[in-house]
Amino acid sequence: MSLAGNTAISETTETILETERLVLRHLDVGDAAFVVSLLNEPAFLQYIGDRQVRSIDDAVGYILKGPTESYRRHGFGLDLVQLKSDGSKIGICGLIKRDYLPHPDIGYAFQEKYWFKGYGVEAASGVLQHARLVLGLPRILAITAEENVASIRVLEKIGLGFEKHFEQPGYPAPSRLYSIDFDRPLYASAHH
Repeated sequence: MSLAGNTAISETTETILETERLVLRHLDVGDAAFVVSLLNEPAFLQYIGDRQVRSIDDAVGYILKGPTESYRRHGFGLDLVQLKSDGSKIGICGLIKRDYLPHPDIGYAFQEKYWFKGYGVEAASGVLQHARLVLGLPRILAITAEENVASIRVLEKIGLGFEKHFEQPGYPAPSRLYSIDFDRPLYASAHH
């Protein structure tokens, strides 16, 4: 364990990236209590969906079958977002490869008490830079509900553009699909 301020940040899992205020690292089973809390926040349930994670055991299963399996299969997945200042776990952010989309999509969720502080934009911008520079991915997608205005604003601030409405498996209403192509001149000049 290393100390950041007065709170320990786990070194048992790999740090994927750091931003000015945040550390993103792979989720591990030690994060299960945080995952139960985050996945049951009202906004998560409303905009992302009910993942049926109600207990520590459910969260361990979610972490192992979701993010951990994605790290193994694709080299990326949803990562834990922590504050550098005190190690607080504040959300998740990362890339997801869905069977029904041709490219990975960026996903994020933060505890409500950390909204409107710029953490979503900061974490997601870091993930996009990592996707382009480290993973070498040419294109990233994003999905959001039509009414999730806060998420739409984050996507637009990090440079993704609206592409189309589409029927996402398991969701009753059409979703909004966003995308960014890293070889697009606008992206290349704005983010160097």
